[in-house]
Amino acid sequence: MKKLIMVILTIWITIAPIFVNAQIATGKITGKVRDAAQKPADGATITLRGVKDSIVLKYELADAAGNFVFNGLKTGLYRVFITAAGYTPYKSDTIAISDKQPAVSLKEVVLQTGNIALKEVSITGKKSYIEHKIDRTVVNVDAIISNAGTTALEVLEKSPGVLVDQNGTISLKGQQGVVIFIDDKPSYLSGAALADYLRSLPSSSLQQIEIMTNPPAKYDAAGNAGVINIKTKKTQVRGFNLGLSLSIGQSRYTRTNNSFNFNYRKNKLNLFGNLAYTVRNSYADVAIFRRYKNTDGQTTGIFNQDTYNRRRGHGGKVTIGADYDASPNTTFGIALTGLARYPYLLSTGTGNLLNAAGQLDSSVISKNTEKGSFKNTALNLNYRHEFKKDGPDFTANLDYLHYATTNQQDFDSHTFLPGGALIDQSSLNGNLPSNIKILSGKADYGHPLGGGIKLEAGVKTSYTQTDNVAGYFNTLNGNTTPDYDKTNHFNYKENINAAYLNLNKEFKRLSIQAGLRLENTSSKGHQLGNVIKPDSAFNRNYANLFPTLFVQYKLDSLADNQIQLNYGRRIDRPYYQDLNPFVSPLDKFTYYIGNPYLQPSFANKIELAYIFKNHITGTLSYSDTKNDTDETIQIVNGIYYSRPGNIGHKTVSSFSVDADFEPAKWLTVQVNGEVTRVHSRSNFYTGLLDTKGTFVYGQGILQFKLKKGFNLQVDGNYQSSITSAQFVTGSKGALNAAVSKSLSPKVTVKLSVNDILYTNINRGTINNLYLTDASYTNHGDTRSALLTLSFRFGKAVAGQRKKEQTGADTEQGRVKN
Repeated sequence: MKKLIMVILTIWITIAPIFVNAQIATGKITGKVRDAAQKPADGATITLRGVKDSIVLKYELADAAGNFVFNGLKTGLYRVFITAAGYTPYKSDTIAISDKQPAVSLKEVVLQTGNIALKEVSITGKKSYIEHKIDRTVVNVDAIISNAGTTALEVLEKSPGVLVDQNGTISLKGQQGVVIFIDDKPSYLSGAALADYLRSLPSSSLQQIEIMTNPPAKYDAAGNAGVINIKTKKTQVRGFNLGLSLSIGQSRYTRTNNSFNFNYRKNKLNLFGNLAYTVRNSYADVAIFRRYKNTDGQTTGIFNQDTYNRRRGHGGKVTIGADYDASPNTTFGIALTGLARYPYLLSTGTGNLLNAAGQLDSSVISKNTEKGSFKNTALNLNYRHEFKKDGPDFTANLDYLHYATTNQQDFDSHTFLPGGALIDQSSLNGNLPSNIKILSGKADYGHPLGGGIKLEAGVKTSYTQTDNVAGYFNTLNGNTTPDYDKTNHFNYKENINAAYLNLNKEFKRLSIQAGLRLENTSSKGHQLGNVIKPDSAFNRNYANLFPTLFVQYKLDSLADNQIQLNYGRRIDRPYYQDLNPFVSPLDKFTYYIGNPYLQPSFANKIELAYIFKNHITGTLSYSDTKNDTDETIQIVNGIYYSRPGNIGHKTVSSFSVDADFEPAKWLTVQVNGEVTRVHSRSNFYTGLLDTKGTFVYGQGILQFKLKKGFNLQVDGNYQSSITSAQFVTGSKGALNAAVSKSLSPKVTVKLSVNDILYTNINRGTINNLYLTDASYTNHGDTRSALLTLSFRFGKAVAGQRKKEQTGADTEQGRVKN
């Protein structure tokens, strides 16, 4: 930690003179626009783009007099674009902002009546797949053809630095503990529940993926690996607009992913909604090998198990909401969300127990089923007020969420001798209802200070209450009795209170943002006893400070060369159910156990990046984590116990590069690669755990713009083996292809084929087991074909109002099913 602080101070001292000598960006472009009748074009949309890459930098609406202004511009080359319904779009000549000419006033623009009526508003500027900002990396979902017809989880798999394992666990730059937000609102989910939810969210509803390895102080400090914010599509065009996406996928089984969204904006009212329906149909063929041995390494027994998991289910998600502009500076909003999923799992397997000579000792044939429901209702109330055009501004959000789940488990097993004689028949039945209630309130205030400094401050409080019941019954030889070893009832309450301050300032070439967040956590856990287990409870209360720092410096006036530095401290609190000391069977030889002794983990993270012409970025990153929470495996009497545990010390160092090129107008190339080293050290069941390993990850995307509205994409990725704590995940990769065709401005059809070579197979080994070697292989339905048909309908009207983003920001959910 001392070395890390010295590195930060050294870098700060090096760049401090730059802060003193930097100048504030004061460039300005002003103008006036009239319609064909020489009247002020009130409500015309004015867009400012950079000449070099044509990326939208700012936009404004002409005021009642037809005037517009762009302030705070850096030196460089710009163009102004003006659009209004019924008029021909206008594009200015190149505008140069320099030290000698910081202010430019354009000649008055008179719009010309178009020869056809404007039927819809479309943005034709091409967005890069990846964009870099001072505190986050932004992935534009629609820039990749093969994202069409997929799910949010599959989109994340293609995002730089993001890895998803066979259990749906998401890691970022080699670290688990990623917190997922939807539109700056916490998903309140984790583990398998989060993976299932992301599988039910169609990619057609996504706009961007924001990846923040070091989130600013405005976000909760939770999540050692960082925050991923999934931004959904929102229509800002006045009038009525709707979209429909129909997708069918075929691998071994057929599945569908469909969505419908609408937006109606008129005068002060904006109504919006989204409906999604998904049919899941997949499989996983899992092979497990365990070799038991004595102290001199000689084999004492072998266990082989092959399990075929058949997953089916369906679900829907409905969102409806409204925003009301009470005045040009005040907006009230409400949003209601309902989600229902009905998963079903059928697992059939055969396990063979062999003696030291490799001869069959006995066989266990099992049939396990799980079926249930996952339902979520959510209400959000939000308020935003701008005291004046350029601030101050105030936002407030209130969120209430309720999760209700059911899970009926039935485990049947038959044990046979080598000759086929039945020697044991048993059944275990479980009923696992769960209820989670979350109430969160948040208020944020932004105030521009003198000298180009902006201050942000906010407070947040959240209350979480969980009620989990697990009731198990054994049936042996026709007799059913309660299983009190596995039966339990666990209640958990948690209150988090937080406050933060954030300062940011932009100079001519320098941007700096610094923040400090205070969080206090109070929690209570209570496991109710039964006839053989006594009550148990715990109480915890702790407060922590979390500083953040972001620095961006442009080495030249055109920002062709930039350097970024960021530092942050993070916390990872245990999942709610992981604190519950329950025992849950996965099969006859594998159990999951909770851990009430889990401690929160803390991480210090630092990154240094170099950006060349916004096309090539190289990043060095380092994180140091204490008490990192990870899955641990212990084998006792041949039974495999999986439980969460604290890994005493974990460091992750990485170097990554991402780049995009356009060698020709018809060809775009996007590549990213990463080299990461993970070192874990901790006291463990078998003594000292000390593992280290380096892995590489690479991804390449080629997009070809063909004639007659066709687009072609070929992409692939490769990941070498990963060593992290007790696990070594094997190497894997995938080759994908996709083609799209625009049938009309409103209709697009896309076909993609994923994992063509069927090489995206999960496999690995488990180390530090007592006198046991273990490995696994998981074949899933990764090779698939997806056909997607997208429609967009709507009618735009003149006088579009500028709409500000609203929504609650940051409440960490740690729901695990």
